[in-house]
Amino acid sequence: MSDLSIKVTIAGRVYPLTINREEEESVRLAAKRIEDSIKLFQQNYAVKDKQDLLAMTALQLATVKEKPSEKDNNNQEEISSALLEVVAELDKHLS
Repeated sequence: MSDLSIKVTIAGRVYPLTINREEEESVRLAAKRIEDSIKLFQQNYAVKDKQDLLAMTALQLATVKEKPSEKDNNNQEEISSALLEVVAELDKHLS
């Protein structure tokens, strides 16, 4: 196991990380999922504040992760569906 220095960009900020080489693919994939979720929120809702986008993304990803019946949390379609459910719930509470 050797360490690897990488940089990932999340919400417009660059984060330098030192990780095990074996973790690189999963870390980059996780960063991409976060970025994809943020972009989806930006496209579908009038949310401009990065903090709000990050909070909504964190909630969405945590919700998907907590569902015990789901075997494959990597499925983008399931993530998108859960994201829309969370957004609908947030809309109800914000209005």
